Amino acid sequence: MADTKKLTRQSARRILTAAARHTVLVTGDAMLDQFIWGNVDRISPEAPVPVVQFKRESFMAGGAANVARNLTALGCGARMHSVIGRDDAAKKLRTLLKADKVDCQPLITDADRQTSCKTRIIAQRQQVVRVDRETRTDIMPRLAKRLAKSIDTGLAKSNAIVIGDYGKGVITQEYLDELKALGQRHGVWLSLDPKPVHSLNLRGLSLITPNRKEAFELAGIDDNTYHAQPLKDQNLMRVAKQLLADLELEVLLITLGDLGMLVCQPGSKPFHIPTLAREVFDVSGAGDTVIGTYTLAVAAGADPIEAAMLANHAAGVVVGKLGTATVTPKELLASI
Repeated sequence: MADTKKLTRQSARRILTAAARHTVLVTGDAMLDQFIWGNVDRISPEAPVPVVQFKRESFMAGGAANVARNLTALGCGARMHSVIGRDDAAKKLRTLLKADKVDCQPLITDADRQTSCKTRIIAQRQQVVRVDRETRTDIMPRLAKRLAKSIDTGLAKSNAIVIGDYGKGVITQEYLDELKALGQRHGVWLSLDPKPVHSLNLRGLSLITPNRKEAFELAGIDDNTYHAQPLKDQNLMRVAKQLLADLELEVLLITLGDLGMLVCQPGSKPFHIPTLAREVFDVSGAGDTVIGTYTLAVAAGADPIEAAMLANHAAGVVVGKLGTATVTPKELLASI
């Protein structure tokens, strides 16, 4: 396929209007993102580290919960299915999700787990350090079964699931197999953003959205080449072909940073979409925006290329913002 197809504002508006009538189920590792903002004007006399003068702090839903808030920001319904702790971070996360119009009723509380919380300290628009507080062990099989049952019920009103695996223990192989079985039984779309360090059998999903590094790791191929034109990158083409065949995917979407995205489908030539980001302030959560927007578009009837182009526009907007950001329909349409 030649790289000539374009997404018009009219097409994007049609997709977003249709998406408002849909609900996407989101499952995986729900997290709380904490941001501590300040200024640096000196180095500590105790150690060669900057002293951050505290100004303010803010909180946002992160991880799979950020996918959910990206969906609702674009007008789509979202239900959050996950396991969180019984702690202050969990209470804060529920409050934030409700404020973002995410249905968090399916959230399961486990007193033995700590809700994942990532604390980022930012000074002069630069991240200084990040502190993670979390439980990384797999959830108990009984909780995986409860989640699967909740997803099964939710599929009566949904035709798409986003699986957010961040390696924190919610997405186990047992649970993923249940999700794939439910997807096949109900005929729904399954999207997953993979983490190669968390070895899972991904065969049979509808979509995966690895970045270049993750794609090469999943294929077990060394990435020792670079080409400014992705379609001429033979190693990248080899990886894409192998992943499509081995994992029996409907769509493989490889994000390429400043080179944009590569959309790959069985029986079709890969399609390259150049990046649209004008200024990049923070890439935190951009992958969540991509997979959420793509899945929303497919649920609303968009074809794979249209969905990828819409996701590319959405990513171009959020990387121009600081923090784990979302994009509104108005901002998205204005970027086209």
